[in-house]
Amino acid sequence: MANANMFPTAYFEGEFIPFSDAKISIGTHAVQYGTGAFAGIRGYLDADGETINIFRLPDHCARLLNSGRLIRADLPFTKDSLGEVIAELVARNAPDGDVYIRPFIYKSSVQLTPRLKGLDNELAVYMMPLGDYIDTRGVRAGVSSWARVSDHAIPGRGKISGSYINAAMAKDEAEEKGVDEAILLDSSGHVAEGSACNLFIVRDGMLCTAPITGDILEGITRRTVMMFAKDLGIPVVEREIDRSELYLLEEAFFCGTGVQIAPIHTIDGRTVSEHVPGPVTKQIADLFYDTVRGKNPKYAHLLTKVKPKVAASAD
Repeated sequence: MANANMFPTAYFEGEFIPFSDAKISIGTHAVQYGTGAFAGIRGYLDADGETINIFRLPDHCARLLNSGRLIRADLPFTKDSLGEVIAELVARNAPDGDVYIRPFIYKSSVQLTPRLKGLDNELAVYMMPLGDYIDTRGVRAGVSSWARVSDHAIPGRGKISGSYINAAMAKDEAEEKGVDEAILLDSSGHVAEGSACNLFIVRDGMLCTAPITGDILEGITRRTVMMFAKDLGIPVVEREIDRSELYLLEEAFFCGTGVQIAPIHTIDGRTVSEHVPGPVTKQIADLFYDTVRGKNPKYAHLLTKVKPKVAASAD
């Protein structure tokens, strides 16, 4: 039953095989020590009802390979060759709706020492159907007691699997407090990001977000939001954000592959705005969703278009 929602074909250690056959040992180094790196990539059903639009695939592939470099996991892929594997997997699985793709680089050796050098590295990719990850009508957020992991402890700018215990602790705490999502502060007490998503606020009409030196993930959707804002004539700035600003802002939203563009309705029980989404958030969200559905030719270069094959295959 655990595999019921997964597409039947996975890419595992150099081959396309049935997802159910893609297995590793419980002694695998990545399982024991979190020595892996992953990506989350969305594919959207195009407005034509047939094509799958993989959003910013080369960027995701480049970041995944860079995340691998952080843990000394060098693989024989370029961003282009990795993208070809992912596009082929999507085509083989022949989805008829939105999908989520999870590539995973991992230390595959069965070895007891917490180390990075001298271990084997492998790649696996699987995918599943996925709609909205979080309520996009208005998120209830709360500032977490857990600080965002610092770059001088674990490099948060990469998607290192072991570091996501930080996100899990914050997410659990948020839900136990009765809110949907956490906002984490960095080690200096400035606003960093959500548990697994970047954060933007609007103050005095200015779109603001923490800098990439602020212990945040170098988000691809974050980068897209900043590009859209510039094209829409919305002033945007990367700067340190104080916690108290969260109670004085006009709008706020989370962004990321999973959450997409998720407007925030309340923070620590304080209403951000009675109108959710606000005007800035709505402009960006509308442009984002039009883009991923293939409705905006200006941003067609952000999409890798895949035609599903007639039937899924697992060689």
